[in-house]
Amino acid sequence: MIEKRVEIKNKSGLHARPAAVFVETTKKFKSKITVIKEGKSADAKNILQILALGVDYGDEIVLQISGEDEEEAARELIDLLERVLPSEDK
Repeated sequence: MIEKRVEIKNKSGLHARPAAVFVETTKKFKSKITVIKEGKSADAKNILQILALGVDYGDEIVLQISGEDEEEAARELIDLLERVLPSEDK
């Protein structure tokens, strides 16, 4: 299992479109992916659960990834959260 802390850097957090992009990306992987914010967890492949977490700009989340493609999933999701989504704010 991989566990990574990530600070949300895009201005809209994980709401609406960014959440949809994040969830669609998670669905490419076989691994179980969980997002944790302030002790509350959500299945990263379920958009309603992700939206319910209320992840905002500047929040720190934890990604827990477990499965056969966990390393690839971790790399791609961290890149998405730290580089790709924030670049779309401009």
